[in-house]
Amino acid sequence: MTIRFDGRVAVVTGAGGGLGRQHALALAARGARVVVNDLGGTLDGTGGTPSAALTVVEEIRAAGGVAMASGASVTDAAAVQAMVDEAMREWGRIDILVNNAGILRDKSFTKMTLDDFRLVVEVHLMGAVNCCKAVWDVMRAQNYGRIVMTTSSSGLYGNFGQSNYGAAKMALVGLMQTLSIEGAKNDIRVNCLAPTAATRMTEHLMPEAVLKLLQPEAVTPGLLALVADDAPTRAILCAGAGAFERAHVTLTPGVFVGLPNDAAEQVAAQFSAISARDDETVPESGTAQGTVEIGKAMSALG
Repeated sequence: MTIRFDGRVAVVTGAGGGLGRQHALALAARGARVVVNDLGGTLDGTGGTPSAALTVVEEIRAAGGVAMASGASVTDAAAVQAMVDEAMREWGRIDILVNNAGILRDKSFTKMTLDDFRLVVEVHLMGAVNCCKAVWDVMRAQNYGRIVMTTSSSGLYGNFGQSNYGAAKMALVGLMQTLSIEGAKNDIRVNCLAPTAATRMTEHLMPEAVLKLLQPEAVTPGLLALVADDAPTRAILCAGAGAFERAHVTLTPGVFVGLPNDAAEQVAAQFSAISARDDETVPESGTAQGTVEIGKAMSALG
C-alpha cells in the first residue's frame, strides 16, 4: 500500500538542504503540507538567512505542493513556538515533526572548547527538545503524532573528533525512548533515524565515489516509513546508500555476584559472562534493568 500523507501537516527542521530538503520534498510529494524550517546558517552554526528555506518552499509549490517557510532557530524556544503557532493558524494541526537541524564543530576532545561542545548539544539536543515541546500538546489533543529524531552512528558507536556531536546524538535516543512511552496512549509514535548521506556535513569526509552512493534520497524512504500512519515506535533505523538496518539498546542476562568482600574482583573475573549476549533482551523501559537485578537477588536468596 502506498504511503500517503494527505491531510497531514509536517514540520521539518534543517530542511533548507541535504537530508532535510529531501525529507520535505518527499513528504510534500505524498500529500503533506510542510513547514520548511531552516536558519540558513553555515555548517558550524554561524550566520543565518531564510533564503534556503524559501527556495525549498518554492520547489514544493512548483511541484503542486503546499508549504511555508520558517527561519526560526531551533535553539530559540520562543521562535519555535511562534513557528508552530503560525502553522496551527494556517492549517489547524501538526501531525509530523522531523528533528533534522544540526551543526558540526569537530575536533579531538583535547582541542575542543567547552563552547563548541555546548553549542552542538544545544542545537541537536535542545533544538529537538524545543520542537518536541512546542508540538507535544497539539499531538496529544489530536491523539496522533509522529516524531523522528535524527541520531547518528557517531552517537551510537562513537567517532573520533565528534565527542560533542556523538554525545548529543546519543542523548536523542534517550529522549526518543521516554517520549515514545509517554506518547503511546495518544498514538504519538517516536523513532530515531541514523542516516549515512552525502551532505554538507560529509562532503569533505569521504571519497567522491563513496559520496555518489550516499545520496540523501536513499535515506528518505526510511524517514517516510517512520512517520507513516502505521509507523513503528521506539525504533532506531539506520539508513544509507539504499540499505537499512536497525540498532538496539540491549540488556544481557548477566550474573549475580551479591555483596561479598571480593565483589569487585568477581565482577572483573566474570566480565566475559556478564557480557555474554546469548538471550539478551530489548527492555520495554528502563525499569526492566531493576526488575532483572532484583529477580536475580531474590533467586539467590532462595
